[in-house]
Amino acid sequence: MKNLKIYLLILVTGIMVFTNCSDDFLDSKPVTTLTDANFYQTLEDAELAIVGCYDGVQAINQEGVAFPVASEVFSDNCFGGTGNNDGYGYQLLDEFDLQRSPSDQNLFEENWINYYEAIYRVNMLLTKMDQIDWEGDTATMHSIEAEARFLRAFCYFDMVRLWEKVPLVTVPTEENVPQNEPDEIYAQITNDLLIAIEKGKETVEAGRVNKWAAKSLLGRVFLFYTGYYNKSDLVGLVSASEALAHLEDVIASGNYGLVEEFKNLWPAASATPDPENNTLISTYAGKDNQETIFAIKHNITSNYDGDTDGNHWLVMLGLREQAFSPYGRGWGACPVDPNLYNAFEEGDERKTASIIAIDEEGLDFDNSGQREYTGYANKKYIPLALPDGSDMAVQNGGFNFMIGQYQDYVCIRYADVLLMAAELGSPNAQDYMDQVRERAGLDPKPATKANILEERRFEFAFEGIRYWDLLRQGVETAANTIARSTTVLNGGVEAQKVIDPQNIIDTRGLQMIPQNQISLSDNVLKQNDGWN
Repeated sequence: MKNLKIYLLILVTGIMVFTNCSDDFLDSKPVTTLTDANFYQTLEDAELAIVGCYDGVQAINQEGVAFPVASEVFSDNCFGGTGNNDGYGYQLLDEFDLQRSPSDQNLFEENWINYYEAIYRVNMLLTKMDQIDWEGDTATMHSIEAEARFLRAFCYFDMVRLWEKVPLVTVPTEENVPQNEPDEIYAQITNDLLIAIEKGKETVEAGRVNKWAAKSLLGRVFLFYTGYYNKSDLVGLVSASEALAHLEDVIASGNYGLVEEFKNLWPAASATPDPENNTLISTYAGKDNQETIFAIKHNITSNYDGDTDGNHWLVMLGLREQAFSPYGRGWGACPVDPNLYNAFEEGDERKTASIIAIDEEGLDFDNSGQREYTGYANKKYIPLALPDGSDMAVQNGGFNFMIGQYQDYVCIRYADVLLMAAELGSPNAQDYMDQVRERAGLDPKPATKANILEERRFEFAFEGIRYWDLLRQGVETAANTIARSTTVLNGGVEAQKVIDPQNIIDTRGLQMIPQNQISLSDNVLKQNDGWN
């Protein structure tokens, strides 16, 4: 097939099917390979197929540079970090400069492949809907279509923000598909979400997408598209008032609410070591709490034989090769910019719930192996360590600390819906912002657009949101906000850290398309500006 011309590496002779083997919806592992000739026939087949679609989305961040990690590296929250003797790929991303590591032209290749593998699964299911015997169960048929369309929209929204012009593939194909214009991709995303809203379930079920998740994601898509492209509506399909109405529906549904204490949203922030019993005492609100609208699910069931349910990227954010209970070891990516730590208002409970202040917390951290050490690390997404220094995931049965982490990636929280609705001009904007600030221990502040955007920085730090919030305010605004000339420690030695805003302007904030994929396409794919 000429080197898999669609450069997606997804054209397989059969489809991998997954089964649900615990209470977690995505606690799944491959059991068999079936061809489309004997599959997509029964309700059971449809259920297996949609689980396979969720599993495909789960896999998009398991290799390469995970979207939530990359989003923080791009932003003004963090530097690239990692080990002092590692390659400079994360610095390349942080500084938008290929010359920092010229050999790293394929940093996102595995992600590119995994996105299209996930989309392939969705496309297969959607093209086979008519041949499934639904046994008169229209509700299940609609729900599965809605879930599949949401997952496809979710993937394409990540991709269009990363690379902008990507091949828009909505049916299984072996063609060498060229890149589409962004409006075509956004139109597909929007249509998929509108159908997901129309046909999605109203009930909340852990691990499953419903219409409220689709309405929430549509609000995020609207805000990014209209901001980045300076438009008044979403490709002529959704107006600002309609986007707001969808968000108001989520709020009015009564299905979601704010967790009472911010720290209880995060495993590490809510954990207190109990050395006597070598355990952690936790007030964690738990997975699928009332604030979770959509999360990519993870658990300890993971190995190197194709079972990838564990959170593989969490280890990147652990403290560099050292554990200080409850904070686990990892590879030291995304050291936190002190500017963020110092920007929190006095009394903001999100500060200590979000950031590990190494000196302030009295951690005897050896920074000789850490690149771009700042004295601060993220607390929201980090492996957990028991008081004896052992990894909690491994103690619970995880394969190892690198792939056995089980913290979900919460993609959309209820607080985000409140602040998006406020930003879009809800009559209740002040109340929505007050709710978020009150939970953080803060007094009210006028719900102006500028204040709402600032509030989002502190509310969603390290959740993969800040960079896109900056970019939708304009490329130059993002570039000038992210630009830095400061001092960091590389292996304990002072070094200058420079992020040139012109690099972000030249690339328009977009990432480089993997060079291998351009070559496999016989140069049908074209590289983004600023990365040549």
